[in-house]
Amino acid sequence: MRKSIIVWLIILMYIAITLGCGYATYSYIVENYSATSTISEIPLEDQLLIEIPMGAGTATIANILKEKGIIKYPLIFRIYSKINGYDGVYRSGVHAIDKNVNYNTLKGYDMLMEIISSNPLSYVGVRVTIPEGYNNEQIIETLEKSNLIDRESFISILENSQFDFEFLKDNKRKQNKLEGYLFPDTYEFDPDENDREIILKMLRNFNQKFKPEYYRRAEELNMTIDEIIILASIIEKEAKLPEERPIIAGVFYNRLKSKDPNLRKLQSCATIQYILYKRDGVIKDVITAEDEKIEDPYNTYLYEGLPPGPICNPGLASIEAALYPAEHDYLYFVSKEDGTGGHYFSRTYTEHLSAQLKAQLNRQVKKSE
Repeated sequence: MRKSIIVWLIILMYIAITLGCGYATYSYIVENYSATSTISEIPLEDQLLIEIPMGAGTATIANILKEKGIIKYPLIFRIYSKINGYDGVYRSGVHAIDKNVNYNTLKGYDMLMEIISSNPLSYVGVRVTIPEGYNNEQIIETLEKSNLIDRESFISILENSQFDFEFLKDNKRKQNKLEGYLFPDTYEFDPDENDREIILKMLRNFNQKFKPEYYRRAEELNMTIDEIIILASIIEKEAKLPEERPIIAGVFYNRLKSKDPNLRKLQSCATIQYILYKRDGVIKDVITAEDEKIEDPYNTYLYEGLPPGPICNPGLASIEAALYPAEHDYLYFVSKEDGTGGHYFSRTYTEHLSAQLKAQLNRQVKKSE
C-alpha cells in the first residue's frame, strides 16, 4: 500500500513538472498551432511521420512516441489518454505531426491524441464486417474472400489451439469450440496478421464486451457462460425485432424449467437451419417436417434442453437477453408472417395452434398482395 502511494506521488510530481516546464511551450502552441491543424498546414520539411501498427494499444503508442523523441514520459501519456477517453480509439496507419512543436505538455498530449485518433495519411488495413448471427463457417468464408486467412490453417487453429480467456474456462466442447465467441463487429485487419492473431482479435473483442457483471448474473441463473452463449445464439437467430429478444429468451427459460419433457424440447427452427448449413451449406426458406426428424444432437425437436454448442455468434443484445430474460408465462411463439418480423406469443398449446393459423392466413395475404 505504501509503495503504491509512493508510485502515485512520483506520477503526480512528473505531471506537475511537465505542466510547469511546459507552460512557455504551451503558449507557443496555442498561438501558432491548433489541435485540429491539418497536414496541409504543416510545411513538408517540418512534418514528422509516425506509424501506428495495427492493433497497437496506448502503451505501445506511448513507447513509439518516446522512441521517436516526441514525448519524454510514456506513463503520463498513458494516464492522460485514459483520463481523456482516448484509449481504444487510436487509428493505425501513418500520421504526421510538426516536429518543431514541443509536445511535452498536457496540451501537447491533447494534440497528439487528437492527431493519432483521426484519419491516418495512409492505411493498408482490410476492413471486414462480421454480421451478428454469422456462424463460424460464414465467418471463415467472409475472411477467405478478403484474402486474410488460409482456410485449413484457420480451422485448425479454431479447433486445436488453446486460448486463455475467462469466458472459455467452462467450455468443454471437443468440436466447434469457439463457435459463439468470434464477436460480430467491423474489424480492421492487417494483411500481415496471421490466422491466430485474427482469431485473438475477435476473442479479445468478446472479452471486452462481456462485462464482469455478466459472469455474476450467469451464476445467479445457475448457468455456465457457454450455456448463456448457446441460448443467446438461438435468440439471435429467432428474434427479428429488438424488443422481442427478452420475451423470446423468457419463453426458452420457461420451457427449460418445465416438468413436461416435450416442452423441454425447445423446437427451434434455427437449430435445424444450423444443421442444414453445416451439412449442405444452405439456409432454407421453410423448414419441413422431414427436416425436424434429422438425427443430430443440435436438433431441438428431438432432444431436450440446449444443443451441445452455439449455433451462431450472437451480438451483445442477444447475450443480454439471455442474461436478463423477460418474466412471463409464455411457452410458445410463432412468426406472424406479416412482414413485420414480429411473433405471436402463447401460453397454451391451444393458443399456439390458433396463432399458427393466423400466421398462415397472414402468409397467404402477403402472397396475394
